[in-house]
Amino acid sequence: MTASSRPITEFIRHHYRHFNAASLVDAAQGYVAHLEGGGSMLVALAGAMSTAELGLSLAEMIRQGKVQAISCTGANLEEDIFNLVAHDHYVRVPHYRTLDSADERALYERHLNRVTDTCIPEHEAMRRIETAVLDEWMRADAAGERYFPHEFMYRILRSGVLKEHYQIDPKNSWMIAAAERNLPIIVPGWEDSTLGNMYASHVMTGEVKNVHTVRTGIEYMMELARWYMETAPRSSIGFFQIGGGIAGDFPICVVPMLHQDLRREDVPLWGYFCQISDSTTSYGSYSGAVPGEKITWGKLGETTPGFIIESDATIVAPLVFAYVLGW
Repeated sequence: MTASSRPITEFIRHHYRHFNAASLVDAAQGYVAHLEGGGSMLVALAGAMSTAELGLSLAEMIRQGKVQAISCTGANLEEDIFNLVAHDHYVRVPHYRTLDSADERALYERHLNRVTDTCIPEHEAMRRIETAVLDEWMRADAAGERYFPHEFMYRILRSGVLKEHYQIDPKNSWMIAAAERNLPIIVPGWEDSTLGNMYASHVMTGEVKNVHTVRTGIEYMMELARWYMETAPRSSIGFFQIGGGIAGDFPICVVPMLHQDLRREDVPLWGYFCQISDSTTSYGSYSGAVPGEKITWGKLGETTPGFIIESDATIVAPLVFAYVLGW
């Protein structure tokens, strides 16, 4: 591929020379080097990156084998599919900074749930997915089967039940790309999501008899540990974290858990680390912790390549992915 056919990559290389811009280049080059050295990459998605339509670049990263596993919030898991089936019904509110309480109430009465400047339509997005996944919850419940939240999402995507409702090109859905590759996904704290709330309501009404039909929490950590122990000895695993919170905090702890709690001495540390964060490095903020602090917790080593890009992830993550993809 010639330089002229990589316009975004060449633009970044030419203009991003200092400060956070230079950190972006260093992190992107480190990502590429990690993969070229035979490494694997886990990407952690916090915030509302699916509503920010990160699938436009993340889906291609998955298809091209640049991502081997994902840890995400329940919101990011479901919101990519919300966008898939209801994109044309989303409402953008560019003047969101000047909304008063009456304006917010008016959005609520229109069943529009605001995420910064973007409103997710309840009926076309949330309720449509609830109907599809409730069928799967009840079917599994009746059969005595149990699946993880992401496995239920895979099931409805693979069934084709939603295809008639697609409102974006499926190639721009990272969940469809993940389902096609059966990508390992970890969803810590899934209960704190729209579908998690809906699931609780259906257990309370008795439509789902067994609350444990959806596997969560500790079982996710055990599954992650199994995947890490199988993968890390043959392919160093990197950690690319978008935002802070549980999507990153939960999976990165699998390494010290394996070492300190399972007493496994043969498990390698994370082989690369990068976090895109707008959290100021501060007192006690895990989301603002620098990579060196993670050495003291047994997550990273002294020589592990570590990067922090202090900026808006909705701007930075697509640029890093474009660089890794050679766009």
